[in-house]
Amino acid sequence: MIDILLTQPAPAAIDARLQASYTVHRLYEAADREAFLDDVGPRIRGVVTGGAKGLSNALMDRLPALEIIAISGIGTDAVDLVQARRRGVHVTTTPGVLTDDVADMAMGLLIMTLRDLASGDRLVRAGRWGSVAQPLARKVSDIHLGIVGLGRVGHAIARRALSFNMTVHYTDLHEQPTSGYCFVPELIGLARCSDVLVLAASADQGQAIVTEEVLQALGPDGYLINVARGKLVDEPALVAALANGTIAGAGLDVFADEPHVPEALFGMDNVVLQPHRASATEQTRLTMGEIVLKNLQACFSRAPLLGAVTI
Repeated sequence: MIDILLTQPAPAAIDARLQASYTVHRLYEAADREAFLDDVGPRIRGVVTGGAKGLSNALMDRLPALEIIAISGIGTDAVDLVQARRRGVHVTTTPGVLTDDVADMAMGLLIMTLRDLASGDRLVRAGRWGSVAQPLARKVSDIHLGIVGLGRVGHAIARRALSFNMTVHYTDLHEQPTSGYCFVPELIGLARCSDVLVLAASADQGQAIVTEEVLQALGPDGYLINVARGKLVDEPALVAALANGTIAGAGLDVFADEPHVPEALFGMDNVVLQPHRASATEQTRLTMGEIVLKNLQACFSRAPLLGAVTI
């Protein structure tokens, strides 16, 4: 059978189908990665990985027979597409499947952060309700929402925002006149006119776009929500902004060096933290896994691929 490398666990139902069709090797279980790769690397023809984990060039170089990198997700920033094309390796994603889940997470983080739900939960669990006064929260409805990146996820967030009577502005590489939303060419300008700034952009360039200047423009009454990539934010600047009141708060599902999170954030009541799980619903992960399975089969049978990002 064809040898496949898994860089991280797959849903049980998908894992079972992979095992039924392929010889599966689990990199994440290897006690000695070097010895493991020396043994199985030359035989690996397909890699199944996540968007955040991707596949490094160093690891790709250990797989001379590699034909496909099947990403369960939409991010390609953790795979060198130029190198993959040079090698003739297909790279596929699972577009459109996780849009609603990621948009739901953005709205969930927004509501949790502005309404201070996490600290309220902690107060009740600690038996302190009635003995400690909790500050008034920020109203969610009627706010000005700024969306960075009006792609599939950005559009889905905007649709949800309208249900809360929010005014939606956005910035992107290009204006989308038919969207019905107000385009702001510069990110700093978008931050200035937003109560909440939501990051839904791709991170293909890998550069921090939310800088100290952007956070200052967002201001002491503004909030940042990130369901895109942690590397889009100058993380030390964000930690400082949350600590000194430059911005009011943040809801974060992603971080610059996952799974490592700045410890300074742990003690802050004005930030809500999640372990990069925006698409982590049973239904969506199974659908993503189905697409991965179809792409593996298509690749090895020389059929058209779904969600191919390399030629």
